[in-house]
Order: sequence, then structure tokens, then C-alpha cells
Amino acid sequence: MSKTEIQAGSKLLKHIRKIVKDVDKDRDQKLQLICQHLADKIDVFDWVGFYLVDPEAEDELVLGPYVGEETDHTRISFGEGVCGQAAETNETFVVQDVSEEDNYLACSIHVKAEIVVPVKKDGEFVAELDIDSHTKDSLTEGHQKMLEEVCDMISPLF
Repeated sequence: MSKTEIQAGSKLLKHIRKIVKDVDKDRDQKLQLICQHLADKIDVFDWVGFYLVDPEAEDELVLGPYVGEETDHTRISFGEGVCGQAAETNETFVVQDVSEEDNYLACSIHVKAEIVVPVKKDGEFVAELDIDSHTKDSLTEGHQKMLEEVCDMISPLF
């Protein structure tokens, strides 16, 4: 990562930290603002959203706040697609070319790459940050590290 990218990432994280600490907003409002900020600041982030563990259903995710095109995938079972795999393994998944992924749930014909980062509270999977890009091979190691930091930052919200 270049010095400019590091500075931009640091500024982005600082702004997200400020959103998380805002006592006048509830969790979903904060998550929505974080989605919007990530989508606005990073050109290759075309869809940014959260999937949360549904406390009423066993091993199922429910769509939370997001920014981007509407999706039919409002509920995803653990193990299903990239989001479900991340939920099942509690690990970050990066797919640089979704056409090469066997277990891929197509949200849009425009999506070419995807990253899914788990949100863990006390080591337990509680939600995930899902980002789609319309550009193949566009998700960097720097993006991954920054998004993992974001997910660590927001875990107290759950």
C-alpha cells in the first residue's frame, strides 16, 4: 500500500470510529452510515451491506442495513454462497472472480468480485460485512485489513 492509501484508510477508519461512538444513533443507523461511507469513499465498493445472525432462526442470516442495488437475498443459510460460507467458518472470504466460484449466490449480473468479513463478539459470529464490486480482481489485501478493522470496531454494537 502506498503512503496515500494508508493515510486515506486511516482517515476512513477514524470517521467510522466516530460513527460507532455516536450516542444519538442506534445500531442500524450506525451500520447504515458505515455502509454509505465505505461506498462513497472506495470506488470499487459497489454494494456494501451487513447480514446479521437471525436469533429466531437456526444458522440463518438476515439482511441488515445496506447501500446499493436491491437484492433478493434477504435471508441466507449458513454454508450457502460466499456469505453463508463466511458465517459457517467465521473467516473472511475474498473472491476476486465470482464466475469461478462454485457456491456463489448471484445478487446482480454486474458483480465480479466479493469480500465477506465476519463480525465477532467475544469470538462468536454475530454478523458480517459483505461487499460486492463490479470490477474483477479489485479487492486488495489493504481493503481486507481495513474491513477487518472496521468489523472489530463495530463488534461492541452487537
